[in-house]
Amino acid sequence: MKTFSKKLGKTLVNTSISLVVVTLLWVFSLWVFDVSPYIGKNPLDVFNFLFVKDEAAANRDLVLTALNQTLLDASIGFTVGITLASLIAVLFALSKGVEQALMPIAMLLRSVPLIAMTPIIILISGRGNVTIAVMGAIVVLFPALVNIVFGLRSVSPVMGDLVDVYGASKLKALRTVAIPSSLPAFFAAIKISVPGAITGALLVEWLATGSGIGYAIVSAIGRAKTSEVWAYVVVITVVSILLYNLVSLLEDYVLDKFGFAKAK
Repeated sequence: MKTFSKKLGKTLVNTSISLVVVTLLWVFSLWVFDVSPYIGKNPLDVFNFLFVKDEAAANRDLVLTALNQTLLDASIGFTVGITLASLIAVLFALSKGVEQALMPIAMLLRSVPLIAMTPIIILISGRGNVTIAVMGAIVVLFPALVNIVFGLRSVSPVMGDLVDVYGASKLKALRTVAIPSSLPAFFAAIKISVPGAITGALLVEWLATGSGIGYAIVSAIGRAKTSEVWAYVVVITVVSILLYNLVSLLEDYVLDKFGFAKAK
């Protein structure tokens, strides 16, 4: 319990530092580039928009409603993407032939700009959850797949030889040795995928669904609501930082349980 409390405290400190650094960069950039106050809003402007102005309650409701939709869309893309990446990585670990057949397809999905594929995806699957899942999965899939495959192949030579001596099948070796050994890489994949899923959700909202923060930002820009635009950007940035650090905390806890010594 004491160890977990210590890790929680460390996570809170790291989160606070990240938020402070982002805020300083925000203010510094506005000052260095001499951005017009009409276009570039500072932290105080966003705070006033969300908490001080007469319509602050309505503003918060507007932003939180869009945020909830974006988090839902991101969770769909993340779940589908990380699940597919895990299953494909297992297939790659079991069969080199499968890897040689499927890896070029994964690389193709990664290399073609998503914005170019969007019209085709919309024509095939419409503008609902299927499109959200497909586009989110495309963003998440390749980086997660590479990390998980690397993790499954990171078994120490000693453990590999021991499994061979006992005559374990590929599937049993994967289940008893490779998958536990891949946990650090799996969490690395999750930490990459969480902000990636949010980015994918924003993109699909802008291009396909017409909902959530992705669409709300474009709509607010069209109506010259710059304070609203900055509020959306700030909120989704803060949430992304919080989720990343939450995953880091979960990673520390799980790796400790499995006896991994995470690098400091």
